[in-house]
Amino acid sequence: MKKTSDSVIEKNYQVAKETYAALGVNTDKAILKLSKIPISLHCWQGDDVGGYENTGTGLTGGIQATGNYPGKARTPDELRSDLEMVYSLLPGKHRLALHALYAETGGKRVERTDLRPEHFNNWIGWAKNQKIGLDFNSTFFSHPKSASGFTLSHRDAGIRKFWIEHGIACRRIGDAMGRQLGTPCVNNVWIPDGYKDIPIDRKTPRELLEKSLDAIFAEKLDPRFHLDSVEPKLFGIGSESCVIGSHEFYLAYAAKNKTLFCLDAGHFHPTEVISDKISAVLTFLDEILLHVSRGVRWDSDHVVILTDELEAIAAEVVRNDYLDRVHIGLDFFDASINRVAAWTIGTRCMLKALLIALVEPTAKLREFEIKEDFTSRLAMLEELKTLPVGAVWDYHCAQQGVPVGSRWLDEVKHYEAKVLSKR
Repeated sequence: MKKTSDSVIEKNYQVAKETYAALGVNTDKAILKLSKIPISLHCWQGDDVGGYENTGTGLTGGIQATGNYPGKARTPDELRSDLEMVYSLLPGKHRLALHALYAETGGKRVERTDLRPEHFNNWIGWAKNQKIGLDFNSTFFSHPKSASGFTLSHRDAGIRKFWIEHGIACRRIGDAMGRQLGTPCVNNVWIPDGYKDIPIDRKTPRELLEKSLDAIFAEKLDPRFHLDSVEPKLFGIGSESCVIGSHEFYLAYAAKNKTLFCLDAGHFHPTEVISDKISAVLTFLDEILLHVSRGVRWDSDHVVILTDELEAIAAEVVRNDYLDRVHIGLDFFDASINRVAAWTIGTRCMLKALLIALVEPTAKLREFEIKEDFTSRLAMLEELKTLPVGAVWDYHCAQQGVPVGSRWLDEVKHYEAKVLSKR
């Protein structure tokens, strides 16, 4: 691919800078702000949500990774290598979200209730070297004790006890990560519990879930190092008729217990959007977690692209000054294309959406709205769509020393030929 010269990038940026300045927007300040926004990448894109504990159950819990593109990470070291490649293609400094099934146990079978911070020492050491923070997720799927489709809301007290102990263990791991890395670890809880067909009793499982969550969160942890989050879902494969941890259940739980609330872009109706929910829930909650995904007709976790909804999510966060209250994480996985490219596409699109929001003349638009000049509001919103934000993005990438435009793909192709194709 033809390389754009530094002089062309600079020239294009100066034109864009003047264009936005005429609207009262300082692009230098916008890209400086963007450079400080961390995106939490999800480790499970690199190996199709497989993990490394080898329970023999395969992927369960209504989760599917489709495709068999060569080059999947087979070991934690391979996964870390792939992630390092991705980070080298991204402007800014970012994070990594781990799932519990990515523990490194030295080949020994360690039950999920017995996981400890030391099983993640390699990840913590690597994160220190990369100068990034870690987030964490309990793994309530792909295990013999989740085979019924129920975990924390299971009617069997023994099954519930097992998963409660797993949740407690994960919180302590997250706390250790936060303390060692000096940045709060967001520890997210999502469970697959639900019914494929219409249940008679929705009440009992939800009461059991509340008690299980209370037991998991009983130990008070320092929010400087650890933050709890709960994640709802509308439906899942095998839980089409009733999800125990529904939107309403977890929103009420988060409000009552002062936890973070996770909004996943794929967990609602195909025509329902989370951008509208952000300001609604943050009116009552201190902080939230976003799982930015792309559902196509169902919670299919397609690679994030620059859709209207992605731009709307970023706009809601930026317009309302929520950047310090919203933790942005990604949650998608595609095994039908190069996995490193999938990570890169999704993360760069998330950053582009944030940049589009940061160079918006929000004050002017808000003034139109207050004056009920909705004609001018709509007209300006449409005119903004063709302003040269791409030139600002290219300049930002060049400043950060990462590939400009589609040049990142050349590097991924080289990495594929040199590394991925050998697996």
